[in-house]
Amino acid sequence: MTKDEIHLEGLRGLSPKEVRGIIRAGRWEGPTAGLCEGYAQANLVALPKEYALDFMIFCQRNPKACPVLDVTEPGKLEPTLMAPGADVSTDIPRYRVYENGGLAREVTDASPFWREDLVAFLLGCSFSFEWALIEQGIPIRHIEENVNVSMYVTNIPCKPAGPFKGPMVVSMRPIPHHMVSRAVLCTGRFPSVHGSPVHIGDPWAIGIKDLAKPDFGDPVTIKDGEIPVFWPCGVTPQAVAMASGIPFMISHSPGHMFICDVKNSELATF
Repeated sequence: MTKDEIHLEGLRGLSPKEVRGIIRAGRWEGPTAGLCEGYAQANLVALPKEYALDFMIFCQRNPKACPVLDVTEPGKLEPTLMAPGADVSTDIPRYRVYENGGLAREVTDASPFWREDLVAFLLGCSFSFEWALIEQGIPIRHIEENVNVSMYVTNIPCKPAGPFKGPMVVSMRPIPHHMVSRAVLCTGRFPSVHGSPVHIGDPWAIGIKDLAKPDFGDPVTIKDGEIPVFWPCGVTPQAVAMASGIPFMISHSPGHMFICDVKNSELATF
């Protein structure tokens, strides 16, 4: 099967290792929402060792936006807790490389830019709890419309640590009004993948002026009777890197996640 012949439906039902292999071979570059049902997905942040401790403190102070799932040793590429044998520099469909607080490039293979001093963090991703929402009959619009999830930079400040400071990024899913409480309870079971929403309703209240113009990802349809619900997002470190002028960082491209071997059920608290 060539790259051009691979479609999203052709990836459904494959194991995380199989999908990572396809990604590593350069045969899938799209978003990962809806892939590997039942398995956790993760955001990537890779920073020079000198920034790793401050970033870990930043994550501890902002656990809803930056829940840590795994951390590599400096220069190591294998996330031993979440996916033994995987390679964080090749197994994500798209990466972003930041230099001096700006986006320098977007690539499908980060290995040419990897450095021996980089420490890689895998952070929980809200794609992981979407299966629980689907099981409860709650629609996931970006999966229905086969687009990337809508993500927005807010006016909610993160708690700073060392050089890391900046705004929280959120992902938005339109939820039927009679299902909002169910969505809150359902996602609250998964604090290690962002947990419950940070805001429900009026986007202006958190600094979002136009839901049709997300800062990352794609806009989705909001139907009559639906309410925009906002969850903390693992793209937050990218907004923070830009706000803080971090000299070098490699991350996933928004919506293009690392697929883990750990099941979502293992991350639930009850």
